[in-house]
Amino acid sequence: MITKASYILVAAFLFCSSSNLLAQQNGKMMQQQKRQENGKEIPDWNKKVRVSPKAEIMQTVGLTNIIISYSRPGVKGRKIWGGLVPYGKVWRAGANEATKFTFSTDVTVNGKKLTAGSYSFFVIPKEKEWTVIFNKAADQWGAFTYNEAEDALRFNVTPQSTGFKEWLDYVFTDMKVNAKGKNSAVINLMWEKLKLPFTIETSVN
Repeated sequence: MITKASYILVAAFLFCSSSNLLAQQNGKMMQQQKRQENGKEIPDWNKKVRVSPKAEIMQTVGLTNIIISYSRPGVKGRKIWGGLVPYGKVWRAGANEATKFTFSTDVTVNGKKLTAGSYSFFVIPKEKEWTVIFNKAADQWGAFTYNEAEDALRFNVTPQSTGFKEWLDYVFTDMKVNAKGKNSAVINLMWEKLKLPFTIETSVN
């Protein structure tokens, strides 16, 4: 004889099974959605050789550790500025994922304060003056989901001519310590025949 308690146990079992199945399906759907940006499938770069190799540079300035994580596209005979990288549009300042800066302490960037943490890094190239952007959404794919409302800092920089560089690179130069205990370095985005320098200043106090 099937008791009321048996019915309750069977119903509970079926409910749990359905819930687990639904959770698995939702998990698969979420994974699939994460694999797409702007209607395009994003490759699993952990399983492929990247055309634009991933790179990371760390530099200590004073007591502050600065880490730049980025991917390095090549020129490969292409027109870069105003071509592959159009003027007037937000660019990830690299390839694949948006370039990411991480600061272990508060810093000053071109005279403007920026709190410790991680930021996605974008630029808007123009023929004469570029806009440099540190955005609070640190982990993004390209600039597809870039939101200006999340900007932590913006400023303008004039690019400079330099020797040819096939692969995009970030280089620390002009490391200094001044009499007031401030430490500084110039970070240069370098690619093709252009470099974009801006100054990071830290404090030892």
